[in-house]
Amino acid sequence: MTRRELLAGSLLPLMAQTKRPPNIIFIMSDDHAAHAISAYGSKINQTPNIDRLAKEGVRLANCFVTNSICTPSRGAILTGQYSHINGVKTLNDSIDPKTIHVAHLLRERGYQTAMIGKWHLQTDPQGFDYWRILPGQGLYNDPVFIDASGRKKYPGYCTDLIGDFTLDYLKQRDKNKPFFVMCHHKAPHREWTPAAKYRTWLEDVTVPEPDNLYEGTSHRSAAAQRATLRVGEDMTRTDLKVDKPADLEGKALRKWAYQRYIKDYLRCVRSVDDNVGRVLDYLDAEGLTDNTLVIYTSDQGFFLGDHGWFDKRFMYEESLRMPFLARLPKTIKPGIVNRDMVLNIDFAPTFLELAGGKAPESMQGRSALPVLQGKTPKDWRKSMYYRYWMHLGGGHTVTAHYGVRTERYKLIYYYGQALGSKGAVDQSTPPEWELFDLQKDPREMKSIYGDPAYAKVEKELKAELERLRTQYQDLT
Repeated sequence: MTRRELLAGSLLPLMAQTKRPPNIIFIMSDDHAAHAISAYGSKINQTPNIDRLAKEGVRLANCFVTNSICTPSRGAILTGQYSHINGVKTLNDSIDPKTIHVAHLLRERGYQTAMIGKWHLQTDPQGFDYWRILPGQGLYNDPVFIDASGRKKYPGYCTDLIGDFTLDYLKQRDKNKPFFVMCHHKAPHREWTPAAKYRTWLEDVTVPEPDNLYEGTSHRSAAAQRATLRVGEDMTRTDLKVDKPADLEGKALRKWAYQRYIKDYLRCVRSVDDNVGRVLDYLDAEGLTDNTLVIYTSDQGFFLGDHGWFDKRFMYEESLRMPFLARLPKTIKPGIVNRDMVLNIDFAPTFLELAGGKAPESMQGRSALPVLQGKTPKDWRKSMYYRYWMHLGGGHTVTAHYGVRTERYKLIYYYGQALGSKGAVDQSTPPEWELFDLQKDPREMKSIYGDPAYAKVEKELKAELERLRTQYQDLT
């Protein structure tokens, strides 16, 4: 499809707009798990500024990522497409600069567009009037940023700088046009380096441990057993900031490492929360609150010691679930909690509908605007499809897999093959299945795949999995 055809098919004429569409500020952090947000009932953290969005708007209880890793999630958010369609399957893939995505489409509707912070899609941002991004993952302290004029090192803490740049852009914007701003924080990504002002915060506090911090993997799939995500054992000196004590091993090492890891993680989150507050305060002061959609999310979930792990990638709940809180007064009623399944491929269509447009047919997601308003469409999805492509890569040896999640059940297939450049197949990871009853086992502690009592469920879920793979054109 050509650019002209795509735009013509996806957008309503500007003349059809009877009033100025809402501004959109999309704030996204990196690896911020929902269960580290107090609005989601966190037992370990308080996030008062992020919580404002839940109190004054909507909180999605079941927002899910379609491929739980940084680069692919960002590709899906921009394009409204699964990884196999937009070509961004792994951390090593880049978005094609010719790809028409949501920023292009909003700009055609008269929006001024900006991208600030972590981009992580390798090629320079396209479709944005203004951009200032980190190179790759970027640094926490005194980071380099890249913009259209080149690279420049800025003194300060990365999270605060991204907040500064976002506010600077808002202050110098064209006030005659609506704006679409993507504010992407690096934090709280590994190696979890806090700002100097929070370095000793929580120093004398013992952070509560998850109830399955000391879970082993012997009862789990071979895929889980081979993954190198273990708190303590698989962490580096850079992660922990000190050498591991020589006399600690096993549960003792995990207990010690968890406290060091989780405190630095929460310290990083605190700076993110501060900067969400700065943006909200600016909107209030400028009289922009009522006509500005503000979203806070993360590019995926994260294991916070759950199952004894850190990182993400797996289709397990802690990794799969994205936080999503949104506020748009007069359009979204305050205090709504919605439990419908919303996917990251739905974000772009939602923005386009708010702008008075329509998502092109090439987008596989659909607008979640009714869901944000607490109005579930009768034909809204009852299941979701997931696929992780980066077989044994990225330093965590997680097996490639795909699966289906319904309201009650989750079926995961570790297909155990990775096609090499010459078509060679990796046979070291034989295929296997996992099945979880999320109603009886919400922590996913025991797979019931092969249990005769669930034979009918297995059959139904496999059929649904194939239906979704066909729907989303992922049959390879």
